Amino acid sequence: MELSKNELVDITGGAFKYGIAIGIGAVITFLIGVIDGYLRPLKCNS
Repeated sequence: MELSKNELVDITGGAFKYGIAIGIGAVITFLIGVIDGYLRPLKCNS
């Protein structure tokens, strides 16, 4: 069974979402920063 051009255009799914990837990366970076700050607290230079 072959799909027509209109049916091919209507297919959704499997697409890579850059927003989701950036959000996951931001959460991982934040968690690494929190863990690093907890395990290795550094004083501010003031």
